[in-house]
Amino acid sequence: MQSPETDYKKYLQLLISNKERFVVIALLLMTLVFVVSFVLPRKYEATSTVFIEKNVISELVKGITVTPSMEQTINVLTYEITSRTLLTKVVDSLDLNLGKSDSETEELIKQLQLSTKVKVKDKNLFTISFTHTNPRVARDYVNTLVRLYIEGNISSKRGESYDATKFLSEQIDTFNTKLQKAESEVNAYKRDKGGIIAIDEGRLFEEINTAQQKLYDLELRRRQLEGMRQITKRTGDPLQSRLAALQKRLDELLVEYTESFPEVLKIKGDIETVKAQLSERRGQQSQPLDPGELAKIESEIAAIKITESGLRRYIETNRSLLQTIPSAKAGLEKLELEKKNQKNIYDQLFARHGQSEVSKQMEVQDKSTTFRIVDPALLPVKPSSPDRLKLMLLGIVGGVAGSLALIFLLDHLNSTVKEVEFVKGLGVPVLAVVPRLHDPAVEAKRRKRSRLILGCALFYFLVLMVFPGMELLGLPYMDKVLDMLSGPETRLQLKGLLQ
Repeated sequence: MQSPETDYKKYLQLLISNKERFVVIALLLMTLVFVVSFVLPRKYEATSTVFIEKNVISELVKGITVTPSMEQTINVLTYEITSRTLLTKVVDSLDLNLGKSDSETEELIKQLQLSTKVKVKDKNLFTISFTHTNPRVARDYVNTLVRLYIEGNISSKRGESYDATKFLSEQIDTFNTKLQKAESEVNAYKRDKGGIIAIDEGRLFEEINTAQQKLYDLELRRRQLEGMRQITKRTGDPLQSRLAALQKRLDELLVEYTESFPEVLKIKGDIETVKAQLSERRGQQSQPLDPGELAKIESEIAAIKITESGLRRYIETNRSLLQTIPSAKAGLEKLELEKKNQKNIYDQLFARHGQSEVSKQMEVQDKSTTFRIVDPALLPVKPSSPDRLKLMLLGIVGGVAGSLALIFLLDHLNSTVKEVEFVKGLGVPVLAVVPRLHDPAVEAKRRKRSRLILGCALFYFLVLMVFPGMELLGLPYMDKVLDMLSGPETRLQLKGLLQ
């Protein structure tokens, strides 16, 4: 196995022995790449820079007016500029669709969308670039596209302002009608349910309880009188009857209350009074039945019944009224809430309408966001594609590498024996080695031919370097030569010469 140093020497010797071939092949490859770089179709890029400027008035009236924000404008910028509608206007304006069918025009618009590049810089600066084989078309396309976009944007914003103001005016009329209707409904409801709504629920509940307690007292008194009436009719002695009635009532009260209950104490006092009256007349005959006393009891019972009936009606009416108060107040609150909502919307619409009027005037007088063309597209002189300088440099490197690779490949494919070690490696005895015999005359002739080839190759390489130099310096001489050769007159002359 040979060492890397041996391989390196072997390849170096191979390169030296084939230096003329190496130089010629490398120059051929370089020439091929140079020719291709000039033959490839040239494309020119035109660019325009636009600045989105926010007027000072916009900052002064900030919060009062409603105008589209710059962020919104930037976000939709790319889509608007490459929209089919806008590109169709550009095509019609530049007559790019002359003699084209609908399908061809549609394909042209798709190509324009792909070739149009929009880049946003610093949030308020953007560039529009377009690449085409004709530099004039590229320049006119970019300038026309920018002009139509700015005109369309201004017209669109004015239209939006007018539409917004008109819409707000219509909504104000609509909600004013709704607000008046809501106010009428609230007033009608108050006239219908105002008496109920004005009642204090707590006070009414207290009055019902007071009436209920009064009714209970009257019922108690009526039962006492009814008991006294029965006893009076049965015994004929009013004092005994009264004592019996009081004792019965005391027994009833003691079932439910204690000895300290006020009515219990009162009953006990009455019993003691009646007993005292009975003690004073002891030994005397009992009084006969008093018709006046019985009539008095009857009349008092009748009066109590009438009062009870009135109290029951009062209690029932107020209870029914108490049940209707929550629903009546809830209905009024619902109507008041609806009226409040309508009023809020109406006030907001009215305020927005004022802002819209100011915004409309700003758009009409062009006082809001404006587009300023910083750099219009100029006629491109140097093609942006292909990058000839880059291709030529790659061609020089590729020519050297390709030539080396081709020489090594040819040597690898050559099956002749070049070294003694190769024969020894086959196991065949080497009987003798005949050295190469050099004829001085032949060697001199070969060296002369080699110097001539290398000299011509150096001169040709220097000539080739003129082309990268022109590309580096931006000299369009070759483009002019190619344009002249590709012109219609030149083609006709060449065609005539060939015929």
